[in-house]
Amino acid sequence: MKNYFYLLITALIISSCAPKPYKTSEKIYNEKLKTFKEDISIKEPKPLPVVTTTTLIIDSSYTHRLYKFSDAITKIEEKSLNNGIQTEWIGTVNFNLRKPNFIILHHTAQDSIEQTIRTFTLTRTQVSAHYVIGDDGRVVQMLNDYLRAWHAGSGSWGKNKDINSCSIGIELDNNGNEPFSEAQLTSLMALLNKLKKDYDIPKENIIGHADIAPSRKKDPSPLFPWKTLAENGFGLWKDDILASAPANFNVEQALRIIGYDTKNLNAAITAFKLHFIQTEVDSVLDEKTINTIYNIYKKS
Repeated sequence: MKNYFYLLITALIISSCAPKPYKTSEKIYNEKLKTFKEDISIKEPKPLPVVTTTTLIIDSSYTHRLYKFSDAITKIEEKSLNNGIQTEWIGTVNFNLRKPNFIILHHTAQDSIEQTIRTFTLTRTQVSAHYVIGDDGRVVQMLNDYLRAWHAGSGSWGKNKDINSCSIGIELDNNGNEPFSEAQLTSLMALLNKLKKDYDIPKENIIGHADIAPSRKKDPSPLFPWKTLAENGFGLWKDDILASAPANFNVEQALRIIGYDTKNLNAAITAFKLHFIQTEVDSVLDEKTINTIYNIYKKS
């Protein structure tokens, strides 16, 4: 019995002194986490071509929420499952931050960029965006690109049902009844160029708020120059000469393939026309509309 006791003590000492098999990988994991934590905490403005950078003073409530989220990605703990099993933790070395895959464009429907910034800095409004672009070309970033803004609300595009989780929201200071200024559009395209390159976002994934929420939203307005954006590589646009759609062409199915939610088909048609026709924003399914849907469907 005495010999057994000594053997047990010896075994415990050896096991406690044995090297941890995942020590190296855990070190790499922690170093990468530290880098990513720093990435999502960055608040410095970034220069864009032909844009005067403006620094927004971030309030303490923003900083408090930011640290909460940045701390969350470094939290490592075991979890109890309902079958009694306790999860183990072994950090992988192969990972990165999730990246946005869509850019959603909005107009603010407010009177000034200052009013929009105030809206986005009040807790009770429950709405936000990553960027706001003023009529004078001023660009204000209000949230790190990797974080989830509350700009899209209830909406979908194709199989994506949670647009906020996979997109960057850009608000354009515009009341919905006025043309978008040249300075504003120049800044928008400079920003889109940067975001598209940074996150490898496909051009067809640059869409409007009305596209993802056809039953609820009407922005950007019919005055928004989608054609100009498409000519510069941001979004899709119809060809100048439209081929006739086949006699058996299924409009509803084509709209779904493009990305629209067709539960309310009339709303989906109206949203499509708001984006791709603009001179006739209604649910009338005439020959021009059908051929335009066919044209964009072939590009999708």
